[in-house]
Amino acid sequence: MSKYIHLTNSVVSFLRKKSFLAVVISILLFSFTGCGAGETKETSAPKTDAPKETAAVETENKDQTKKALTLATTTSVNDTGLLDYLRPEFEKDTGITLKVISQGTGQAIKTGEDGNADVLLIHSKSAEEKFVADGFGLERIELMYNYFVIVGPKDDPAGILNSSGEKYTAAQTFEKISQTKSNFVSRGDDSGTHKKELSIWKNTKIEPADNWYISAGKGMGAVLSMASEKKAYTLTDKATYLSMKDKLDLQIVVDASDDLFNQYTIIQVNPDKHEGINKEGADAFTKWMTSEKVLKMIDDFGKDKYGDSLFKVNYKKN
Repeated sequence: MSKYIHLTNSVVSFLRKKSFLAVVISILLFSFTGCGAGETKETSAPKTDAPKETAAVETENKDQTKKALTLATTTSVNDTGLLDYLRPEFEKDTGITLKVISQGTGQAIKTGEDGNADVLLIHSKSAEEKFVADGFGLERIELMYNYFVIVGPKDDPAGILNSSGEKYTAAQTFEKISQTKSNFVSRGDDSGTHKKELSIWKNTKIEPADNWYISAGKGMGAVLSMASEKKAYTLTDKATYLSMKDKLDLQIVVDASDDLFNQYTIIQVNPDKHEGINKEGADAFTKWMTSEKVLKMIDDFGKDKYGDSLFKVNYKKN
């Protein structure tokens, strides 16, 4: 029995020594592994962080002009499809993504004043001149023009298209519409077209306010559709009318009168007024739009479908 107890104690003692040895080895291995990992982390951190910061700065400087450019423009330019025609070429040639905000000229100018656009393409000379004079725009660059036209129902209730062949000015036409109380749809949205309409009414000394005068507060395409539905007259840029002609029950009753000239202008928003204005992108847009290639594209736009261009270039290089 004493031999058995002695043997058991020997085994226990041996196992205790083995366990202690295993613990010591484990501690040594863990310490060695931990030190190795720590050394790798300390030496690798500076090598990965610094180059990333440098690369980010270089990329930002290199791609400053490549960030999206915001253009605020009139519904009349947009509704004709001109920008759909030009934008893919602009983005391909410059690498700049073009974001288009389509709104009336008055609202487009407000968008520029608020710093929410980088460049404008609009058509209201007096409002444009004020925008530049107030320091919000850099300069007016006259690019292209067309004519406003007055369109109306096929039965011509105001008798604008008379048998004598007499041609009326815009002011004379508005007078006849008022006298006959024929329906007239106004943009009513502070757009360049609306401003033009109001200036014509001012020349007639008539303030339209009866039921026949409908203020829509909508863009050009929507107003033309409304005028067609209501058998009404309206003032429109010729380009938008021609682009929608097949969908409308309207005809041109006054065309290319001297008091219906319609100038379109590029104005870059002043970067000193707001942080974040893409001046480099706006410079690239202006340069591209006034290049020989693009001026020809604008002059050709619409010829194949309508027999005449929707916009005529009158840009003069300084």
